[in-house]
Amino acid sequence: MSRAHDMGGRFGDGAVTPEPETPVFHTDWHARALALTLACGALGKWNIDVSRHARESLSPTDYARFSYYEKWMAGLADLLADTGLVSREELSGQAPVQSGTNDRMLTADRVASVLATGGPADRPSDIAQQFAPGDAVITRRLNGNRLVNGGHTRLPGYAAGARGRILRFHGTHILPDSSAHHLGDAAEPLYAVAFPAAELWTHPEHPGDEVVLDLWQSYLEPAA
Repeated sequence: MSRAHDMGGRFGDGAVTPEPETPVFHTDWHARALALTLACGALGKWNIDVSRHARESLSPTDYARFSYYEKWMAGLADLLADTGLVSREELSGQAPVQSGTNDRMLTADRVASVLATGGPADRPSDIAQQFAPGDAVITRRLNGNRLVNGGHTRLPGYAAGARGRILRFHGTHILPDSSAHHLGDAAEPLYAVAFPAAELWTHPEHPGDEVVLDLWQSYLEPAA
């Protein structure tokens, strides 16, 4: 069964309408939502893959009706409660929030440098590179997480079972399927893979276009 968040390439949702770059935030609380997410993430209790999975784990009904930043806030609330940083009683207003301190607390003067540094995900790996640029590959027919039933994965449903070609080798990087569930980095080779639009969709508007996805080696098999 497809998951609510795996919406790429889905029909019936209407055209994608680009928005102007300004203003960056439509309302003030959107900016506060971003700031709160960054500040809490800096405490080191979870990584980007864990946070993505928290949003993906919202109920399908909530995921469909929540706006972008509402999804962020709902996922963050679950993470705060699950890690014990804030109790569910505190979140619901049934108990006063017990404010604490942390040596990783993100102060305003550090925000720019933290954002500029980012969070590199390249790691050494014992898994040998299997493919090279130009090789033909096929993605796994089922795009689910092989380690955790219903878990996080970066292989989108619309690209499952599709034939493409290796465009570039990125080196070895943390496997999100493992990292999102606190199972370790499990780093493996990562590739940029190019797929013809006609391989991904039955009636593409521009069949000759290509879609390039960054995919981990365990998502791929050699094409016959």
